[in-house]
Amino acid sequence: MGFIIKARLAIIWSIVQQFSIKFIGLAITVFLARILSPAEFGLIAMLSVFIALGNSLMDSGLTSSLIRSRLTGQKDYSTIFFFNLIGGILAYVILFFAAPFIATFYRQPLLAQIIKVYGLTFIINAFFSIQSTLLIKEMRFRLQTLIQIPAVIIGGALGILLAKNGYGTWSLVWMNLLTALISTLLHWYCSSWRPKFIFNKKSFRKHFHFGYKMTVSGLLDTFYQNLYTIIIGRFYAAAQLGYYARADSLSQLPIGIISTAINKVAYPMFSAIANDDGKLKKVYQKLMQQVLFWNAPSLIYLAVVAKPFIGLLLTDKWLPAVPYFQLLCIAGILYPLHSYNLNILKVKGQSGQFLRLEIIKKVISVIGICCVIPFGIMGLLYFQLFFTVFAYYINSMYSGNLIKYPLKEQLLDIWPILLVAGLLGLAVFYLDQLVLSHSLNRFLRILVAGISYGSLYLGISRLFNLAPLTDFKQIILKR
Repeated sequence: MGFIIKARLAIIWSIVQQFSIKFIGLAITVFLARILSPAEFGLIAMLSVFIALGNSLMDSGLTSSLIRSRLTGQKDYSTIFFFNLIGGILAYVILFFAAPFIATFYRQPLLAQIIKVYGLTFIINAFFSIQSTLLIKEMRFRLQTLIQIPAVIIGGALGILLAKNGYGTWSLVWMNLLTALISTLLHWYCSSWRPKFIFNKKSFRKHFHFGYKMTVSGLLDTFYQNLYTIIIGRFYAAAQLGYYARADSLSQLPIGIISTAINKVAYPMFSAIANDDGKLKKVYQKLMQQVLFWNAPSLIYLAVVAKPFIGLLLTDKWLPAVPYFQLLCIAGILYPLHSYNLNILKVKGQSGQFLRLEIIKKVISVIGICCVIPFGIMGLLYFQLFFTVFAYYINSMYSGNLIKYPLKEQLLDIWPILLVAGLLGLAVFYLDQLVLSHSLNRFLRILVAGISYGSLYLGISRLFNLAPLTDFKQIILKR
């Protein structure tokens, strides 16, 4: 019972954390988007793949190994701390010298200077990686929330101030640097752990044996997740990439608030019960249904009200992002389930299988992307939608076998949710197009569509007694 209560509180605080960070981040983005141009956002988006690859290389999957391992101590934490710090410095040096080539690739000379400053986040982030890992391992998400909120607010305030004073893209650079620095200082202030000058080879080999496969998998996934950004940034104008980046960021709101929050709890929770397949299956089943129950209608609703939503939030200059946003919302419905399936492989120690799956999926994906490039950005997005479904099939097929929860059984558990959310989404879409768009302003269109969709969705779910709604009352509301 103690574990269940701890997990329940962890989920609640993780959701609070993600909601707070995403809400504050959205408010900051709205201010910045109204000041800066799509092209200025596009320049930063061009760097996203290199920043993400550097962070994956710095971590090397060793923090995942620390969370997964039950018996860890000072020698483990100190060893990984110094390895991450060296990795962060190495990643920055590589990026520093690669800066002119990256700028030439994108045909954007300003990128060379931006990269050399922005890349310092690698070193800054390395300083608090272990403190953050310990908070996740101990499921202390309340403290994480209290650390992250001021960091985001202070960094965002600087970004808005600089943007208003004409710093353009540099306002985004300094905003991210200050956010990372404040986060580091607060982690050190709030955590009692301090590194000692220890580098234990045995401990390193133990974690590296598991972690290096996760690193390669992470690098592949990071490269793939940013492949669209690379292609759009290389072959299209910076403004087009700015539209895509904003659409992608906004479509991640429900995923970030709901699924990412639960996913942070899921990995340490799965690790704690990794040896009990029956309990692992039951917990996984509940989490999968719960996330999809809230994630699917949220994304479908955003796709329905995409035009008034983006126009009201970011102004009309961002309306070209609407079709990108709609497709990304639909593609994001199944995305959280990928993470949970892959978590099963990780907690079962199947990092080799994890890596093989990532290689297979990415090879198929790259071939597909090359085939659809002639069809433009929309062709890339339609392929992304298709590949999301394909990736879920592959991931669930392998992880399901480990806990005796095959794909067929998983689909039987989730199809009622998708059916209800999808049909109601179509109904509200036609209501908006045929009635609301002709009689209401943007704000009222969003509000009326949201109330209609939300009340119908919850009402029908209750009428048909959908399992996730009942579980929600038990897991979250029951004390």
